[in-house]
Amino acid sequence: MNEVALLSLPALSSLAVISLASATLLPGGSEAAFAGLWCQGHAPWALWIAATLGNTLGSLINVALGRGARRLRTRRWFPVSRRALARGTLWYRRFGAWSLLLSWAPLIGDPLTVLAGIFRLAWWKSIVLIVIAKGGRYALLLLAADLWLTPWCQ
Repeated sequence: MNEVALLSLPALSSLAVISLASATLLPGGSEAAFAGLWCQGHAPWALWIAATLGNTLGSLINVALGRGARRLRTRRWFPVSRRALARGTLWYRRFGAWSLLLSWAPLIGDPLTVLAGIFRLAWWKSIVLIVIAKGGRYALLLLAADLWLTPWCQ
């Protein structure tokens, strides 16, 4: 491993952790860290892998939480109202697994991954669809950075 790769490892690890946290139900976003590291000259492919991997793992945590929540949804203290769960159920029944292609989207992405867990979507389908969505998002961010951030990163 060369010196540049070793120097990038802490930054890329941080990006992966930030991306993971931003994909869970915790508030936050990874775009600023992603753009900052891009401006510092880190390899685009390495940024894409770190961010996609971290964000995908965060979404899979949501899927696992949904699988666990399925058993608890009848409890009085369950944090999602029956009405909200019914609305999510209708959405999921209408679009099914394909709705995970929107898992990249703010506000709706996290609940969709939880619903995939509640409805016990196969792990392999969850992984494939989430990787496509998250990888596509970060590929578009790389394109946007290349088009618009280059003058600001000098």
